[in-house]
Amino acid sequence: MVEQYQVRCHAWVLMNNHYHLLLETPQANLSQALRHLNGVYTQAFNRRHRRVGHLFQGRFKAIVIEKDVYLLELCRYVVLNPLRAKMVKRPGAWRWSSYRATTGEDEAPPWLTVDWVLGQFARTRQRAHAEYQHFVAEGQSRRVTPWLQVHGQIYLGSEEFLQQQQQRVGQDLRAEIPQEQQQPGRPTLVGIVTQVARGYGQSETELRRFTRRPNEARRVAMYAARRIAGSDLQTIGAYFGLGYTGVSRRIQAVATALQHDGKFRARVKQVLDAKVKT
Repeated sequence: MVEQYQVRCHAWVLMNNHYHLLLETPQANLSQALRHLNGVYTQAFNRRHRRVGHLFQGRFKAIVIEKDVYLLELCRYVVLNPLRAKMVKRPGAWRWSSYRATTGEDEAPPWLTVDWVLGQFARTRQRAHAEYQHFVAEGQSRRVTPWLQVHGQIYLGSEEFLQQQQQRVGQDLRAEIPQEQQQPGRPTLVGIVTQVARGYGQSETELRRFTRRPNEARRVAMYAARRIAGSDLQTIGAYFGLGYTGVSRRIQAVATALQHDGKFRARVKQVLDAKVKT
């Protein structure tokens, strides 16, 4: 797949019933590449286990990420999957991931791109291996969930990145995203605000009312309206009585807090995990 479709694979992990790939597709051909990979893998798996029929259920789920901001964090998140599933106690004990090749414990296969990841840590390969290993080890004690910051089930990145990608929708990017994600069944702005208000024990009116004192529920509602409901900044601003920049600033503040404040992240997750009205 890597050779035929000129894809770059930065990280991977094979679990018991699914896999994760962190891919870069300069040719914008993700669908074709994964169709080839899944087809060939299914044939080989069926021959090995003497079975027939489909192996994978449904279509793949694709998240478009901002490389410079999130790629490194997701490289760590991917290889820590077996630890979160309590299948091993250290990432190197799981044979079916990119971890050992990226740390230098195993020789990297020609289809795995380790240069970009290691280049983020040090100039020398030996030092970079050690720093990457330390970086992944730090992630074992952190409870960061990147998916909390995904915009509308599709994008993971800054506000600027989101705007750039939305401008590309309808052009070359659209082929990269599964059909069901191009127009996902998102909750409405009102629905998500009502959900957040209920989670914080407040009314919708309270969340919309401007106050000089910080209101966590109000900020989270703006964040959810943007990241989950997919509303644009002008619409959110009009709803909450704020300007474009004020909304953007509050959304980014929530995104940053989700990365660094465990208690805040737990509260937001509890509110947003509840069933949202559409």
